[in-house]
Amino acid sequence: MNAGSARNIVLVHGGFVDGSGWQGVYDLLKQDGYDVAVVQNPTLSLEGDVAATRRIVDAQDGPVVLVGHSYGGAVITEAGTDPNVVALVYIAAFAPDAGESVNTLIADPPPGAPVPPILPGKDGFLFLDREKFHDSFAGDLPAAQAAFMADSQVPWGGAALAGSITEPAWRVKPSWYLIATEDRMIPPPAQRAMSERAGSTVVEAAGSHSIYVSQPAAVAALIEQAATTVTAR
Repeated sequence: MNAGSARNIVLVHGGFVDGSGWQGVYDLLKQDGYDVAVVQNPTLSLEGDVAATRRIVDAQDGPVVLVGHSYGGAVITEAGTDPNVVALVYIAAFAPDAGESVNTLIADPPPGAPVPPILPGKDGFLFLDREKFHDSFAGDLPAAQAAFMADSQVPWGGAALAGSITEPAWRVKPSWYLIATEDRMIPPPAQRAMSERAGSTVVEAAGSHSIYVSQPAAVAALIEQAATTVTAR
């Protein structure tokens, strides 16, 4: 890759987890010669997570492909207006429009859609029911791995879900979207609607909400497609 290519990838995790779930994707991208950075969102507020993401984006030495999973999609939608960002990649992610938040996007689920087992908030933070985590969040991962993820949950701040988008980057930047067709957290019909609205280049894969963990090759391939496409332009 030449010095002007989109060789910098920044990965943004979602709610209830941290950046370590990206390791499989990270390893594949590194093997293919990309420079990869992983954001560790505090997940206390959207504003804070956008600031954390922009710090990592601005630390890169050239154009950035910004990737978000789940709630990370809201983060990259707001942070992606950074001039260093040349492409957005959504992995089973929220892609809100101006004035929308995760809360508004989940307020009216499609008929018959599974309801994420989010426990009642305590002190302003949310957790998923540990006993239902495997089925809802990580259905295509081994039980032991899903149990570890459930037991190492990061508290998700209510302010992060309530944070609304000011200027959606997908309106001015090209985007790609991986729909997880067996997702039980963000219904696939909602993913299709958001990706269509954003004008994203879309691929679908049979996987759970944790598809970024279970199918790193599919995720890395879409990220590399985005990087290659914007470089060619």
